[in-house]
Amino acid sequence: MRVAGAARRESAAERFGPADADWLCARFDGVETARLLETVLTDPRFGRAAVVSSFGAESAVLLHLAAQVDRAIPVLFLDTGKQFPETLDYVRMLVAHLGLLDLRILRPDPARLEARDPAGLRWSYDPDGCCDLRKVEPLALALAAFDLSVSGRKRHQAPTRAGLRLFEADGPRLKLNPLADWSPARLAAYMASHALPSHPLVAQGYPSIGCVPCTSRVRPGEDPRAGRWRGWQKTECGIHRPDAGRAPAR
Repeated sequence: MRVAGAARRESAAERFGPADADWLCARFDGVETARLLETVLTDPRFGRAAVVSSFGAESAVLLHLAAQVDRAIPVLFLDTGKQFPETLDYVRMLVAHLGLLDLRILRPDPARLEARDPAGLRWSYDPDGCCDLRKVEPLALALAAFDLSVSGRKRHQAPTRAGLRLFEADGPRLKLNPLADWSPARLAAYMASHALPSHPLVAQGYPSIGCVPCTSRVRPGEDPRAGRWRGWQKTECGIHRPDAGRAPAR
């Protein structure tokens, strides 16, 4: 059965939609985050779930919360080939620290890279196209196996995220943003109370960490994502576009 109560559909690819997201936002409004995650990750009506993590500045909070429910939850990480070495080291360290059992590293299709970015410099003249190749397409293909994804986005991170909802329709599946209303102070307190290790670049002025060519330090007074794609009219990589969850035609 669909979570919103309608009859089950034959095709899993048509299982969820905007009406389900609306119903769930109302149903779980005000529910404590740990209880919300436990319900969503254990109730079979939500289907197959995965956590999508950048292993960035605040990722340890969501991963710790998810691990308290099920350390075997699939965790999807996009290795774009352009990450900071510190991020790749942090992935290994945090997975071991939390005892995560199903890390899935997603990489861009080598043939697609050779065809569309043979020099590896697409980021310098077409950052949207680079993100599509290295993030959007690999994640959409991986998410085809799941009914629900869990994101670590928060409303405070940037003006473009100020209206972030708890549940969203993401192509044929649902997306849950359980930390949407968490403040920086609450995140820091949770990190401290659970002795969670920080990403090593945070102390160097990187409150939001993406790929090396498109990430810079943030100046005092700027929002946490101001250092992403600095100088471009771009604020998101594209994996959270409404249509991004549909696997591309091959």
